[in-house]
Amino acid sequence: MKLVVDRLHVTLDRTPVLRGVTLEARKGDIVGLVGPNGSGKSTLLRTVYRSLRPADGAVRVGEDDVWELPPRAAARRTAAVLQDAGGSTAGLTVAEIVALGRAPHHGLLGRDGPVDHAAVSDAIDRCGVRPFADRDYASLSGGERQRVLLARALAQEPGLLVLDELTNHLDIRARFELLDLIRATGVTTLAVLHDLDLAARLCDHLVVLSEGTVAAAGPVLEVLTPDLLATVFGVSAGTERHADGVIRITYAARPLAHGLAHGWSGQHDEDRPGRALG
Repeated sequence: MKLVVDRLHVTLDRTPVLRGVTLEARKGDIVGLVGPNGSGKSTLLRTVYRSLRPADGAVRVGEDDVWELPPRAAARRTAAVLQDAGGSTAGLTVAEIVALGRAPHHGLLGRDGPVDHAAVSDAIDRCGVRPFADRDYASLSGGERQRVLLARALAQEPGLLVLDELTNHLDIRARFELLDLIRATGVTTLAVLHDLDLAARLCDHLVVLSEGTVAAAGPVLEVLTPDLLATVFGVSAGTERHADGVIRITYAARPLAHGLAHGWSGQHDEDRPGRALG
């Protein structure tokens, strides 16, 4: 499904966090959401998967504003995979975790039927977790857990995947394997990524947030220009597409002088009053 975020405004503790944010992800596209810490990335995701109601603006998945849909109907359209988002998993097997993705398709007393079993089985196979489907989820490695959470999201059969730093704390091989899985899903995806190199490898388009507004949006090479990398991220760097088709970012040995990045005060993000981390 197509995602459209239209002139979104979010206020937390009477402080504007997002101001007039507009972005679009076409059906099947992977759109990366990048920006410095505190720029509002996670806040934006929360409005998309209906965890945080915006003060103004719309979030449309398909033809409907998700905030005007019943919660269960909205959940059938959007699946979120968040950092350390296993939820209450004590004693649950991998297959049982994946089956939780079918919850939005059931009523209060609903039971899994043939359609549910088929969706769960397909998600388990697509994410390569069949070999440990009967194991306790808690016994898995970090990379294996992320695969299971992605399988749970796919079992939901969503029109939109929302991913918040899915590759955090994974080794480099697990990161690349997970990125390949995400691209192979074919599902429209909005993903927060702090690693710009991974974002450049995975995404069709990037949206750069800075101080709660969109600083740039478009294809990777058009967005990650030396000027933007200096102004928003405070680094001297350039991007180019290599002969193998992979976009790579080359950084200078040292960051630019303190305070050059737009809006950066030298404080740690957690020390900046009234800011939502993103």
